[in-house]
Amino acid sequence: MAASKKYLLLALVAVGLGIAGFFLYLDKAFPVDRCEGAKHLDRPEDYLDCVTCHAKTTAKVTQNWQESKHGVMLVKCVVCHGEPDGKGSVPFTRVPDPQRICSQCHEPAMKRMVEKYGDNQDCYSCHPHHQNPMHSRAYENKIPTSKITF
Repeated sequence: MAASKKYLLLALVAVGLGIAGFFLYLDKAFPVDRCEGAKHLDRPEDYLDCVTCHAKTTAKVTQNWQESKHGVMLVKCVVCHGEPDGKGSVPFTRVPDPQRICSQCHEPAMKRMVEKYGDNQDCYSCHPHHQNPMHSRAYENKIPTSKITF
């Protein structure tokens, strides 16, 4: 009987240590700040440099932005997505509202699109943000559509 109590106590201690180890692992593996860029409020010099963290965490999105017209023209992320602390004039969002945000710079083009195709509120179905590289089709072989004679 004493041996079974001893094994039961040993098993309970092992389970307790396992549970404590699991929560210690969760605390260290998943910290509150998920990337270095999330600490931007503590480091004002990195405040508007979203690329620091996103080049590591969302590399394809960052590359697509860098190759897009916005990236080539150095349009910062905060222009469309707002400031992470929410203090700027643009509210912080992952997916900007085209009617409110995109129209600030692209209103003439948006009006032409409405005249040509009608009022489609889902701009992203044809114009996916961060997936419109400027040179994405630059190296495709073009098939001539007309015959040139000399």
